[in-house]
Amino acid sequence: MAESQSQSFSSLNIQNSLDLSPESPNRPAKVAKLVGDDEEDSELIEIDEAMNRKPGIQRYLLAVEYIGTRFCGAQQQPTDRTVVGVLQEAFRRFIGQSVSVTCSSRTDAGVHALSNVFHVDVERISKRKPGEPLPPHEPGVVIKAVNHFLQKNEGDITVLDVRCVSSDFHARYRAQERTYFYRLLSGPQFVSTFEKDRAWHVPEALDLSAMQRACKILAGHHDFSSFRSAACQAKSPIRTLDELSVTEVVSAPYFPSVMQREDNLVNSFECSESKTSIAYFSSAPEQNKTEDSNSESTQGFGMRRKHRCFVVTARSRSFLYHQVRLLVGTLKSVGTGDLTIPDVERILKAKAVTAASPMAPACGLYLAHVKYDLP
Repeated sequence: MAESQSQSFSSLNIQNSLDLSPESPNRPAKVAKLVGDDEEDSELIEIDEAMNRKPGIQRYLLAVEYIGTRFCGAQQQPTDRTVVGVLQEAFRRFIGQSVSVTCSSRTDAGVHALSNVFHVDVERISKRKPGEPLPPHEPGVVIKAVNHFLQKNEGDITVLDVRCVSSDFHARYRAQERTYFYRLLSGPQFVSTFEKDRAWHVPEALDLSAMQRACKILAGHHDFSSFRSAACQAKSPIRTLDELSVTEVVSAPYFPSVMQREDNLVNSFECSESKTSIAYFSSAPEQNKTEDSNSESTQGFGMRRKHRCFVVTARSRSFLYHQVRLLVGTLKSVGTGDLTIPDVERILKAKAVTAASPMAPACGLYLAHVKYDLP
């Protein structure tokens, strides 16, 4: 898979900017679609379907995970390191020619992705006989080849899945739903080195019940003007939050304590199957909570005290710019007691971002899933 020169990549790509010239002789017919993007505008606009596509070009849909810490966002930028830029370079090294990668959700600098989705058009050309088209690569070949080159570039991004789709399938405009997670670590102790830039550390205790009551107020169909950045370009602040919830989970990375290992060893002798062990570890959050409430005198030397870990889940077809982080900022203030439930109602009705609490940092936000109707 050495680099080689070949014909320039000439297939038509739909760009997020929708900058196809109206004077173009190949300009296709317009088709109405619902546009949605992470923390961005979602409007019913007319977009161009790619027509008259060059034969031999295959469009692939990619599911990609990445640590956002060293990326200046997902969308390509002229000079900064971005997710799209790194993916395009990996494909260039794989097939020997430039491609254009389009993302479903434009995550900000420092935001992570458990699964963001992209599409890319690839024309496979014979290296022995330049100009001769070949059958498209199988998805499994694409995963192995692209990941091979990605691991040579910081190793903070991996292709999880690849699927062949039709030439008119658009990663951004075909998305039906997006789910975000936001992680908060609560407790006065220093954050673990392994958690650096992976969560928002809140030194104060958080009231889970109060945060859950606030979620009920904010979920649903509302004018979210109080929860969008001043730089948001959306024409309408109306959005529907299909889910907004907060739960307590095991603090990660999780390893069993000495006592837990001993208990599990006893259980394994008493049960011939592994069901006991599985049930034991599934109850870890409650056990961690008990450990965290103990005094420092019960901690062995060199043993880290765990934080309480909370995850906010936000699910919607599309989000306003910085909407999730602004919502989390308000939920955190409710959890610490700085805001009450009536305050949350007041902020929502104010329809002004100045009424909301400070925005949560990017490091705790994860794009978890982008849903499609795939055959």
